[in-house]
Amino acid sequence: MSDPVPLKGVPGILRPFKEYLENHGFVKGDQIVYYGVPGTCTPFIELLAFAVRGIRLEQVFVPYFKEEKAKKIEFEEEVGMQVSHDKVTLHPKALIIMGGLAMPNVPVTITDARIVITRHPEAVTLGICFMHMFEKAGWRKEIKYDLLIDASIDPVTVETQTMTLSERSQYLINLYNLTHPGSENK
Repeated sequence: MSDPVPLKGVPGILRPFKEYLENHGFVKGDQIVYYGVPGTCTPFIELLAFAVRGIRLEQVFVPYFKEEKAKKIEFEEEVGMQVSHDKVTLHPKALIIMGGLAMPNVPVTITDARIVITRHPEAVTLGICFMHMFEKAGWRKEIKYDLLIDASIDPVTVETQTMTLSERSQYLINLYNLTHPGSENK
């Protein structure tokens, strides 16, 4: 693996992913398969899928490593990329393993990952995780990723605001007046 290149934000995840696929001969119709935890990894998978939609790949989601449950990821107008109900036969050119699979209490093991990788020997293996999850779980030592994107979500800032009912009512009236010019005179 090359020396890590620090990038920032969502583009720091999406651009190298797209560039890797473009620079390694992926073309329309090639199949890439995302393996991840339903619910936890799915939003990130759909974001990655959206970033590479222009390549016109066949994109597939596999819950955990249950390949018999593979489903197409398709573009939905005014929504984005969505996992469909359409089942699909696997013939991947890339395996994208999401870091959520390496988290504690997820019902898979590194052995499951190894089995999938050996089942598709011609496919490249890409890893995408947050907060060094593959490193923490020991997967980094065992799996050779052709591309590894490890993003940090740190710091996370949380802010709350408390309003009285009267303050909230006035706030909503002001918003309404801003979005409906002339209504404040009625």
